[in-house]
Amino acid sequence: MVSVGFRRVLRSLAGFLLCIALCLPAAGEERVLRMATTTSTEATGLLDYLSAELRKDTGIELQWVAVGTGKALEYGRRGDVDVVWVHDPKMEEDFVAQGFGVNRRRTMYNDFVLVGPAADPAGIRSATSILDAVGRIASKGSVFVSRGDRSGTHMAELRLWQGAGVLVGKSSPWYVESGQGMMETLLMAKEKGGYTLTDRATFTKFNSQNPEALKVLYQGDERLRNQYSLIEVNPKKHPSVRHHLAVRFIQWVLSKRGQELIGSYKVSGQQLFFPNGDKW
Repeated sequence: MVSVGFRRVLRSLAGFLLCIALCLPAAGEERVLRMATTTSTEATGLLDYLSAELRKDTGIELQWVAVGTGKALEYGRRGDVDVVWVHDPKMEEDFVAQGFGVNRRRTMYNDFVLVGPAADPAGIRSATSILDAVGRIASKGSVFVSRGDRSGTHMAELRLWQGAGVLVGKSSPWYVESGQGMMETLLMAKEKGGYTLTDRATFTKFNSQNPEALKVLYQGDERLRNQYSLIEVNPKKHPSVRHHLAVRFIQWVLSKRGQELIGSYKVSGQQLFFPNGDKW
């Protein structure tokens, strides 16, 4: 017969083990940082590279969804993520001004390039500026494939059309919207023999997998700079966000090690992102 005292010990032990079972997932969950970011940081492989080093250095497990900047900021507005890593200064400023984000920090940059078929039917290789280049595409009626997804790249592209005085949309049969990420948009441009605006990092990755499919035909204009920033989701707006992890992550990215890791990441021997983080 089992004594009453022994049964009490068993019950206490069972309760202790149950507590451990319930608490372990919670403890593990506390080390998970949720991020919404742009497709370029994922498609290039940068996030896989950085997340492995982040885990080794801090124990933080980075989970992310890669979408256009507009959608990434929507996730932040809803409090679905703890931090956003995006690349459209105007939308970022609005996000912070509306109280949804805090501690916006520059992290790295690259540039946008205008790519298209080697034949270059619109003759943009000889354009005098990026506005002249997009104006030539419109005047020739050459196919242009837009992301059409309110991403940072899409918004940069729309500013170029506006600057060139060109109205684009359904009334422009040469203007095609993919509604997808950069890799998919590049593939569509390849299939249609058209032009598109892309960040150089994603194009480098695409070109390593699809050599000679598209060519960089215009680059170097100051309007084509592509700045990336990290922003914490405001814990006063969404108390459930893991603010302490977001702070630690941004500190790590802006640290000497984080910046060196960004600068050392290459595809086909080419550096894709150039660190220029704000001092913490």
